[in-house]
Amino acid sequence: MLEKKILKNHALALSLFAFIMLGMSFAAVPLYKLFCQVTGYGGTPLISKEKNLISIGEQIDIRFDSSVEKNSPLYFEPEKKKISVNIGENSLAFYKAINNTDRKLTTMSVFNVTPHHAAKYFNKIECFCFEEQVLNPGENVDMPVSFFIDPTIKDDKFINNLEEITLSYTMFVR
Repeated sequence: MLEKKILKNHALALSLFAFIMLGMSFAAVPLYKLFCQVTGYGGTPLISKEKNLISIGEQIDIRFDSSVEKNSPLYFEPEKKKISVNIGENSLAFYKAINNTDRKLTTMSVFNVTPHHAAKYFNKIECFCFEEQVLNPGENVDMPVSFFIDPTIKDDKFINNLEEITLSYTMFVR
């Protein structure tokens, strides 16, 4: 009789232990998320109670970069390497292209914005990269880029202390 009672107690304890472990497995994910939010562990950002999370000023620097294919007969450079722009206001920049050949060249440009997480806030209104450019022999042209930085960049909690955005173009001869 005593053995049955001990066996019953062990079965009850093991069942209780299994039930508690099952409950803990369901609670593990929310508890881990709570732990990460409190401590900042695991890459979870600590959330500030302040309203303005971003330390971006009203201006941001835009750096301009350019490149061409290796051994290209084309000169292609930004007129200014860096400008400061007001966030939310239209800005204008120019790239200079020179056809150093005695034949007509058709070009196409592709662009890149870095850092990549800021690219969605860089809005081009008008750009020479939207269509092919035809340069006559020896022609020298200034090509405009009209753009603005979306003001909602200041509300992006993943962009912190952003001081510069780079607009880079590569021009290809077709």
